[in-house]
Amino acid sequence: QVQLVESGGGLVQAGGSLRLSCAASGRTFSISRMGWFRQPPGKEREFVSAISWRSGSTDYADSVKGRFTISRENGKNTVYLQMNSLKPEDTAVYYCAARPGLARTTTPRLWDYWGQGTQVTVSS
Repeated sequence: QVQLVESGGGLVQAGGSLRLSCAASGRTFSISRMGWFRQPPGKEREFVSAISWRSGSTDYADSVKGRFTISRENGKNTVYLQMNSLKPEDTAVYYCAARPGLARTTTPRLWDYWGQGTQVTVSS
């Protein structure tokens, strides 16, 4: 099993920045990809960004390209999401996820491990 713990959420004004962190523990050697999803109020969970643990290759949702940056720190089994130029529509619970498979899937149900989520609220 893999355990994921997110941190770094909070309240920020539009145009501001936040950095989310996700620390993985347990069978981390089994992880191939880690990612971030979000669930806005009243909406379904959606893909935000993902990174390959070995190669560092990244993927982003169109809505966050150019504003968000995902990165990893292998020695600490930690992945980060730097969020800049935040907008009110970025308000959501942000979840860290991990999967053993290499496929660059953005479908939430295909990710095996999830954190508990951290709230990000962007005020206008």
